[in-house]
Amino acid sequence: MERPNCPFVSVIIPVYNDAGRLRLCLAALSTQTYPRSRFEIIVIDNGSDYPERTKAATASLNRVTVVSEPTPGSYAARNRGLAIAQGEAIAFTDADCIPDSDWLERGIAHLQQTPNCGQVVGKVNLFFANPDRPTAVELYESLTAFPQERLLKEFHGGATANVFTWRRVIEDVGPFNTRLKSNGDLEWGGRVFDRGYAQVYAADVQVAHPARRSLGELHKRTVRLAGGVIDRLIRPDDKFIQRQKMFARLLVDDLTPPVNFVINTFRNSDLKHWQHKLKASLVIFYVRYVSAGEKLRLKFGGASNRG
Repeated sequence: MERPNCPFVSVIIPVYNDAGRLRLCLAALSTQTYPRSRFEIIVIDNGSDYPERTKAATASLNRVTVVSEPTPGSYAARNRGLAIAQGEAIAFTDADCIPDSDWLERGIAHLQQTPNCGQVVGKVNLFFANPDRPTAVELYESLTAFPQERLLKEFHGGATANVFTWRRVIEDVGPFNTRLKSNGDLEWGGRVFDRGYAQVYAADVQVAHPARRSLGELHKRTVRLAGGVIDRLIRPDDKFIQRQKMFARLLVDDLTPPVNFVINTFRNSDLKHWQHKLKASLVIFYVRYVSAGEKLRLKFGGASNRG
């Protein structure tokens, strides 16, 4: 792939208690087609129980910096990485992602080729632990997790599992909002959009990500996302009536029977067996119930547990 030049890139990776999958991520980054002398890797340990494992995972690699950020939350960790990043361009991914070998090369090419580019949102491909026997949660995740193209179209942002930008854009719009424990990538992308920068979805800029397998994992994610929506859309400085209307709308969305989701699931050709379609459809009811319950809990004074 031809490029006019190779800007220096800072790859920023937050990690929390996930040294094993971090090793896989770093191994993928060590085989990038982008010149190794033109990118650094910054790993931010976000208060892991055994931070020495994070350091051990990076020990054999060059141009990898490991720093600590004790403030809970991946956005605080990413901001810590940004504070020491040397790159003209910034690439975000997560410790549990496995970037394609041409991930950096293609991401930077899109940044360079898009006039006034503020953000490149790449594709996230989910995979199952055992493709022959996927769990109901994995099947549900394969239909719903990381819809990057839709997120960019509807919310002007994308999951930081796969996002590229320029340092000058971050200096203009500001870093991530550390008050948010979820949806902060969408809130940041909204600021990029509001400042008039171009945003592009790039299907050829790819990382792989394991699908969540259990209801416990899905419950934790659903609670975090529900709280993130509350934080992003219901602000303390909004008028009282405005806050109540927004909360009611969010609650109605959760409690409305997901008829369209079920219909679309049974029409989806990616799921070959009707049993898989049924399992994925049943999980959405669980997710809606958990999401509504968490929003009600927070509404009536429950403490956040989204860290």
